[in-house]
Amino acid sequence: MATLYSSHCTASYSSTFNGRGQRPTKLFSVPEKFVHVKSPRSFYQNVVLSQDGSVSSTIAPIENDTALKKLKDGLLSATSSKECENLVGFDGNDNNSTVSITVVGASGDLAKKKIFPALFALYYEGCLPEHFTVFGYARSKMTDAELRTMVSRTLTCRIDKRENCDEKMEQFLKRCFYHSGQYDSEQNFSELDKKLKEHEAGRVSNRLFYLSIPPNIFIDAVKCASSSASSANGWTRVIVEKPFGRDSESSAALTKGLKQYIEEDQIFRIDHYLGKELVENLSVLRFSNLIFEPLWSRQYIRNVQFIFSEDFGTEGRGGYFDNYGIIRDIMQNHLLQILALFAMETPVSLDAEDIRNEKVKVLRSMKPLQLNDVVIGQYKSHTKGGVPYPAYIDDKTVPKDSLTPTFAAAALFIDNARWDGVPFLMKAGKALHTKGAEIRVQFRHVPGNLYNRNFGTDLDRATNELVIRVQPDEAIYLKINNKVPGLGMRLDSSNLNLHYAARYSKEIPDAYERLLLDAIEGERRLFIRSDELDAAWALFTPVLKELEQKKIIPEYYPYGSRGPVGAHYLAAKYKVRWGDLSIDR
Repeated sequence: MATLYSSHCTASYSSTFNGRGQRPTKLFSVPEKFVHVKSPRSFYQNVVLSQDGSVSSTIAPIENDTALKKLKDGLLSATSSKECENLVGFDGNDNNSTVSITVVGASGDLAKKKIFPALFALYYEGCLPEHFTVFGYARSKMTDAELRTMVSRTLTCRIDKRENCDEKMEQFLKRCFYHSGQYDSEQNFSELDKKLKEHEAGRVSNRLFYLSIPPNIFIDAVKCASSSASSANGWTRVIVEKPFGRDSESSAALTKGLKQYIEEDQIFRIDHYLGKELVENLSVLRFSNLIFEPLWSRQYIRNVQFIFSEDFGTEGRGGYFDNYGIIRDIMQNHLLQILALFAMETPVSLDAEDIRNEKVKVLRSMKPLQLNDVVIGQYKSHTKGGVPYPAYIDDKTVPKDSLTPTFAAAALFIDNARWDGVPFLMKAGKALHTKGAEIRVQFRHVPGNLYNRNFGTDLDRATNELVIRVQPDEAIYLKINNKVPGLGMRLDSSNLNLHYAARYSKEIPDAYERLLLDAIEGERRLFIRSDELDAAWALFTPVLKELEQKKIIPEYYPYGSRGPVGAHYLAAKYKVRWGDLSIDR
């Protein structure tokens, strides 16, 4: 695979840019497994910071100052609003190479609702190269026309570019084709290879396979794609959807099976939460703002909460969900990945490997989760406003005696100098009272606070809190104490609020758009490395086995409630109050 240097949405995956406004220089493409790929976003131009760089702090710094400065320089390199059109180095007329994207499992819900719409959005924004082809591959019998009809039902256009929507949609659908085949048939993948070559028309072929299929057939599909449909003169990459196993053993077996046929740097393990705007903004918020980095430690932070909630149940997906449960489905991947990004030390650079190295260090510093630090629950039927809501076991695909948790709360700890003793609380559940995902950073109480009497005995009311609302209605706000106007001395907790919808007119891209584009560009920063996956499973596997072996009965909570009472006792055990229960919501 050729060494890649490209800016986001440049589509110049086979060109380099020297940073001086000169025309990109073409590179020869060679098979991916023989050449190391450098992160295309690691090469940012330097900018002048509007601060003197001096830091006044009473605590010992816990970061590498040189690395932090380099990171700030990279983070503050911004692009214009027309990201995909105006970036210098964009070469949409490259006739020497092409990208073929094959969605394996094209007839499934994920492909229809997320993958195809994301690819169209990238095309609509001008982020894909001139020469690209999208192939759907599945067992279902379907013609090209039938695939295009199916895909067209889920395509939408950007809010700010509606005028040519129909035209763009028609152009995109003409690039979409279908091939029916078995996932374990090398002959069927050879037939796909012939069709891909017809559309590649002798150009350097770069191929991306998106495995939108059950994990038990990942290895068969990769084996067939690798032996019968991989690129002969460009790169071949495979996007793998979660779940990545059920525990440490099955995850290791899956990784070993995949690596029999492809290299680690060809595997892109996708966690779509890492592609969300507010999650990607975490490092920018921390490393490019002087006010936050000195506070980002146990000296000032009392606890950190990662909260995920859905206001609906399994809704027919119970058969899949019952085999995994909420801990495997949400905590071990989505929330733990966000925790690692939040808590990591300053990386040497924005290079993918530097960032992932720091995430792995965090995960390896954590204590394995203990059963007495976990609360599990399962939703039961409930009638609200005359409307009956079903229990989890009312789902026809779920066994009536199922003990699978639909809710879990956990307390985790990081054994390092920065975070020693700080509880990191996770909470995730289905069929709760609201839908959302957020990070809540609760700071320590002010020592000897002069205004304690104004807050009474409830010191939590006076706690400063940084809230990063990942979804919906994205926002970042800081809770501060403020005097209410008037002659008296009455205090109020107010929010300094960055509300994304009010501040930015541009529509926030879907996470799948960002991650698909990253995979095309060879950017691995938001994808999970195998040692990172091993460290994540090592934290959760012991407690998952203990829950199943001891057949721990979950605490039942009504559909549409705030979840089990046990979650509040767990937080109280560490003198914490869940932030999502406060009045600011």
